[in-house]
Amino acid sequence: MIFTKETAQQTAELLLQINAIKLNPKNPFTWASGWKSPIYCDNRITLSYPAIRKYLKEEFAKHIVAKYGQPDVIAGVATGAIGIGLLVAEALELPFVYVRPEPKKHGRQNQIEGQLEPGKKVVVLEDLISTGKSSLQAVEALKENGADILGMAAIFTYEFQVAKDNFAQAGVELTTLSNYTSLLENAVKQNYISASDLETLQEWRINPSTWNQ
Repeated sequence: MIFTKETAQQTAELLLQINAIKLNPKNPFTWASGWKSPIYCDNRITLSYPAIRKYLKEEFAKHIVAKYGQPDVIAGVATGAIGIGLLVAEALELPFVYVRPEPKKHGRQNQIEGQLEPGKKVVVLEDLISTGKSSLQAVEALKENGADILGMAAIFTYEFQVAKDNFAQAGVELTTLSNYTSLLENAVKQNYISASDLETLQEWRINPSTWNQ
């Protein structure tokens, strides 16, 4: 689910402008998982553009309060959402914590960095949703530490069915600034991709794990 159509379109346009999202159906990227993909998304690039990171910060802050009311804590999923999570927490004047993929092997062996008291209402931020597995692991860690999870908000989602199923099974509501559908609509409007490219990109989203094999 996106917050609003207008925000989704504007966010997609900005991500394309700075090459945070690259579309290359004819020369696919290879993800760490081994999947072949006609798209590559690195939303951490947005932090290098003051006007764009301000836009993302303000949109997150506005929509989070409209949807959930004022949470007690903003949590970012390491490492991609630490930067944007902190900006949003600052905008809302809220405490911030971030969640590692797993506890540290040394020191205090923390998985959650920062002060989180049990019972606090938390909105979790992500930069990107693919299958949702690592994002939901962070949510589970927060729950185990007593957090009341209001929902997860992310900059962008590929809209994979496996992610929708994973979030539904976990009982976690996901809302994003933009999504794959909005991205393709924007890319067509800007003549960023051809009609044949659009067909390829639509096919990939349906079967990403087996595409181009």
